[in-house]
Amino acid sequence: MPLKNTQLRCSLVKFCPKCEKRMKARIEEGILSCPECGLITEREEKREGKVDLIRNPPGSLKIMEAEKGLDALPTTTIDCSRCGNDMAFWWMLQTRSADEPTTQFYRCTKCTHTWRNYG
Repeated sequence: MPLKNTQLRCSLVKFCPKCEKRMKARIEEGILSCPECGLITEREEKREGKVDLIRNPPGSLKIMEAEKGLDALPTTTIDCSRCGNDMAFWWMLQTRSADEPTTQFYRCTKCTHTWRNYG
């Protein structure tokens, strides 16, 4: 279900023009100071704006361009259990949670049999 437009408060992150470190806000004094070189600048007012949040964007996940086909994928030497061919296209997808390894997919270049390896 898509989320409605939501008001979010945004604080701008400022970087020091001299040493490129992140400036620290000293709110009670209304200034920004660089912890590295000591540069001090005035703090800008907070800005509020509308941000569109979309939970499920329309369309489907596109893994590769359809026009390019399998020829765009890399190949590796691995035995196909169906036809015995020793060459397959391969690609990886994150099919489980982010702290798990990616799933490796293989597709035989001869019979197009597809299988996966959970790494």
